[in-house]
Amino acid sequence: MCGIAGIFHAETPKPVDPARVERMCDALVHRGPDGAGVWTAPGVGLGHRRLSIIDLEGSPQPMASVDGRAVVSFNGEIYNYRELRRELEQSGARFKTSGDTEVILAAWQRWGPDCLSRLNGMFAFAIYDLDKRSLFLARDRLGVKPLLLARLSDGSLAFASELKGLLAHPLLRRRLNPQALDDYLTWGYVPDSRSILAGVEKLAAGHFMLLEHGQPISAPKRWWDISFEEREHGSEADLSAQLVHLMREAVQSRMVADVPLGAFLSGGVDSSSVVALMSEVSAEPVRTCSIGFDVAALDETSYAQTVAEKFGTDHEARTVGQDDFGAVDALVGMFDEPFADASALPTWRVCELAREKVTVALSGDGADEAFAGYRRQVFHHHEERVRSILPAGLREPVFGALGRAWPKADWAPRPFRAKSTLLALAEGGEAGYARGLSVNTPEQRGALYDPSFASDLQGYRGEDDLIAMMKSAPARSGLDRAQYADLKFWLSGDILTKIDRTSMAVSLEAREPLLDYRLIEFAARLPEKMRVRGSTGKYLLKKCMERYLPSDILYRQKQGFVTPIAAWLRGPLAGSARAIASSSQLSQSGWFDRKHMAELAEAHIAGRSDNSRVLWQLLMLEKSVIRLGVSA
Repeated sequence: MCGIAGIFHAETPKPVDPARVERMCDALVHRGPDGAGVWTAPGVGLGHRRLSIIDLEGSPQPMASVDGRAVVSFNGEIYNYRELRRELEQSGARFKTSGDTEVILAAWQRWGPDCLSRLNGMFAFAIYDLDKRSLFLARDRLGVKPLLLARLSDGSLAFASELKGLLAHPLLRRRLNPQALDDYLTWGYVPDSRSILAGVEKLAAGHFMLLEHGQPISAPKRWWDISFEEREHGSEADLSAQLVHLMREAVQSRMVADVPLGAFLSGGVDSSSVVALMSEVSAEPVRTCSIGFDVAALDETSYAQTVAEKFGTDHEARTVGQDDFGAVDALVGMFDEPFADASALPTWRVCELAREKVTVALSGDGADEAFAGYRRQVFHHHEERVRSILPAGLREPVFGALGRAWPKADWAPRPFRAKSTLLALAEGGEAGYARGLSVNTPEQRGALYDPSFASDLQGYRGEDDLIAMMKSAPARSGLDRAQYADLKFWLSGDILTKIDRTSMAVSLEAREPLLDYRLIEFAARLPEKMRVRGSTGKYLLKKCMERYLPSDILYRQKQGFVTPIAAWLRGPLAGSARAIASSSQLSQSGWFDRKHMAELAEAHIAGRSDNSRVLWQLLMLEKSVIRLGVSA
């Protein structure tokens, strides 16, 4: 795992200052503390920070091919590099190292952009081909590894693994992208389609760019997508056997490392499944770690301990106290852009704990998106059945009226919190799912914005991109479309961003075996009844793991990492919540209605309503724009 950065002059091959590329890489030192390098040629510069995982001494970067005609800067891991190396050697390729980086170079020289479909791994890389005078930028299928781009005033394109790498370039302007701000208030993060800074973008997952000197900067091209249009056939037993085989292969391929390796263990289905399959093949006890809270209702460490004891892992657990709110500023520095998923805090803490013993840790991320493990997906599956029965012309008058009249009752037992479900049923499936996934509805955001900022948006709504994505998805059902959106939008924008930034902040490589593309493609072909059965999501995954895990691990209610932000914003962070509406940068920005922000803060602090999610968003936004030096 590493950090990469670079500069490419498209129009004319102007000289690139190596010191400028070096400064961009220095901003990424946390991603690669074990080594650094810069390579330049007319019109191009590539930089690299290395975290040594495989071939510890023999693969410095940027790396040139054996013939010296291509140079790569690579972030990630290629899990099938040994098989690819053998195939390339049979066709005459020669290698001087034993790692995966050189295999990428040889694959590019043999197959060009088609090399991507042969790579099984997580990656973002840049290859400069001296013969073709072209730059090839690529990102893995699901966006595990990031790559940000900036088109600069001198006509060049700068790129880096994180925004802080681009911020080190003196020509980057720090102006707000208004649409990205609405995206952030909608979802709690800035999705891959945008960046908080105007002029900065992210190379989308499963896309590449091929740039040539003397040619305009071309648009990214998609090289991989997920299709739900076909269905697997076979009995439950046959499909279960296939699934276990694919999971076992995915886990084993990610256990290759020349440094200590372990796993995150939350005690949930996914991480427990990964640990179970690791224990099958590990000659030594698997190193595992978990994080708990000193609030009993939020703590899951007893379940993690149960799994650790069952498989005899070398387990360590640590408790995060209610006073851990002091880490907020550190979180802001990790993400650069505003990021309001409060589970980032315990994720960072478990990464810190893991790094004390290992350099690589396997996680269970991805299974909920692929196998329909989120409650919202199960609800949407059943809501779509209701929509199919009631004509569209009747849904809004019936469910819309009920939803608007139903009180917002965050404090009530779950069956009585029907407002969002009723409003979602009043809309089409795609709009209903977007409403359920969002943090703030268009109505809530409209009340929050200053009229002048609302006018700047020109009717843009953060939900529009997700709705369009769902409508055009290669899918057969509402459940398919919801999962497609989660895999293509939510996963890369929130989940994978969170694990990448928090793990890289402590120089830990996180690997996600349940995001092996073969496993994802298999899951997308499963019949709906193998994904959702009654109120149970991840049906087949849970069934096939019954031979490994006890039922109280497999079938207990999903909890996930929860941070007590509501209590913090009524206690030690109450002053910060109030300040957002008065003395803060946001109150002076002209983006928000100060009176409405004050009302949200006071109602939450007094306990009249739970406004913790939007207040947390505003707090993280405030700290981010100050750190970035953003102007309107």
